[in-house]
Amino acid sequence: MAEKNYYEILGVDRKASDDDIKAAYRKMVKMYHPDLHPNDANAAAKFKEINEAHEVLSDPKKRQAYDYELDHPGMHAGAGGFSGGGFSGFGGFGGFSDIFSDIFSGFGGGSGTAQAAQKQGEDITIEVRLSFLDAAKGCTKEIRYNRNEPCASCKGTGAKGGTAFKTCERCGGTGRRRVTQDTLFGRTIRETVCDACGGTGKTILESCPDCKGKGYTRKETVVTLNIPAGADTNSYMRKKGYGNAVTGGVPGDLIVVFRVEPHKLFKRKDKDLYIELPVSYKIAALGGKVRVPGIDDSFEYLIPEGTQSGTTFCVRGKGLKTRVGTGNMYITVQVEVPTKLTRDQKKELEEMDAGLDIKQSAKMRAFRDNMQAMYGVDPYKV
Repeated sequence: MAEKNYYEILGVDRKASDDDIKAAYRKMVKMYHPDLHPNDANAAAKFKEINEAHEVLSDPKKRQAYDYELDHPGMHAGAGGFSGGGFSGFGGFGGFSDIFSDIFSGFGGGSGTAQAAQKQGEDITIEVRLSFLDAAKGCTKEIRYNRNEPCASCKGTGAKGGTAFKTCERCGGTGRRRVTQDTLFGRTIRETVCDACGGTGKTILESCPDCKGKGYTRKETVVTLNIPAGADTNSYMRKKGYGNAVTGGVPGDLIVVFRVEPHKLFKRKDKDLYIELPVSYKIAALGGKVRVPGIDDSFEYLIPEGTQSGTTFCVRGKGLKTRVGTGNMYITVQVEVPTKLTRDQKKELEEMDAGLDIKQSAKMRAFRDNMQAMYGVDPYKV
């Protein structure tokens, strides 16, 4: 019987269409991608299962063979459907071993002539902090970290000079072995990693003296990153082959996740910048020029006469300049009322207010009219 139910792994029905399987696969990949769950072994294992399930169910031939295995648990040589070790009554496929090899050909199995699947080392995830302006404008960063680096002497093979090895005699170079086991329910066949070569398909004749046959050495690696303008918190860069090396395989990747520090004046959303601009009562009432900070330099901006507190103005092209376009800047005016006034200032303010007509303040006028209509009172005459 199949060890894993690939339909359950993808969350689809046995009658699911190819499109249903594809949609479910994409959804699950987004949920469990290792880039979103760095150093999470459970997520990595789930991601691997999802890919195995899709590999089988997206291929009509593999899916048909897999469905047969689900429907006929415990089938073995001599039982119905098998004859003399061959697979009869299921036209076009031949023996059970051929079907099994076909199903798992994508995972390092396959026929005796297939090459061993190349192993890949673990990815390394590093968090790098960026200042707000470095992230906004782009910058160059030198990253130093320790990793298992491919041995230069043996080119990562673990064999002396990179050549002192031979094809594994036990698996014939496939890196996989089929194990036959007699049980109470009959004979079963399963495929495992070759224990003689560890899945590499090769056995070392003489170990590399520099790495002692491991294929890698522990070293400090220095990487220069050219970070483009517009990097944001949780965005990342991937450097292929800069992760941990593995014996007889290829190194994993380096994943650099960015954390952008907050700015004292700016806030951002994607390419757009946001700023709160405090202005005096005079500038709000009479209008006037102020200087506004930008990414590269400050610039003059004219506040219109009669600007209300909380009004937001858009300045096009003053946001972040990225490879996908330039954002805008949004300026929100905050009218600041003085917290302390002298006796003369208070007197002047009262005289000025006495000379104002409520018609000059649209919101106050509307509020007064509504209060008079509802309660017959003027809220500003108490």
